[in-house]
Amino acid sequence: MKTEILEAVVIAIAVALGGLLFGLLWWWLAPHVPLVGDELDKSWVVYLKDTEGEQAAGVDGTFTLLGLAFGLVSAVVVFLLRRRGGVPLVVALGVGGLLGSLLAWRFGVWLGPTSDVIAHARQVGKGVTFSAPLKLGAKGALLAWPLAAALVHLGLTALFGPRDPEPYPQGPAPKDGYGAPLA
Repeated sequence: MKTEILEAVVIAIAVALGGLLFGLLWWWLAPHVPLVGDELDKSWVVYLKDTEGEQAAGVDGTFTLLGLAFGLVSAVVVFLLRRRGGVPLVVALGVGGLLGSLLAWRFGVWLGPTSDVIAHARQVGKGVTFSAPLKLGAKGALLAWPLAAALVHLGLTALFGPRDPEPYPQGPAPKDGYGAPLA
């Protein structure tokens, strides 16, 4: 049991560190939400350039799809390394995936444009389009990676994992006095 727990901790840490790549990809692939600044009575106001744009939903969708992809890949890698499965491995995938998602979210926000939009609007100037800070609106997207990893790993273990031995091996069918099987 000690060995399984140690392996699970190592897997959880390795999976969580994958969040750095996840965050980098999210920052790179997510659509940019265009903003524009304007100065009114010596104070700055920031507006969406395209009020009907769907870029903000695209940011959340990109995070979710990347989370599902990272869940799939991490589950397959862990399954190929440890075919026998077990509860500690699935828990490690879930915990590591959640920590990786949190790391990816914060790393992507850190890489993205500054969160001080007023200062950014002043810097670029009046009427100039600039990108909004990277923001995850749908916090449930943080669960995409751990859920996908756990489900895929459990599915792979069920389909291709080792089988438990039969508790009561089947012997030959009982026969009557003449050698015919009993019904």
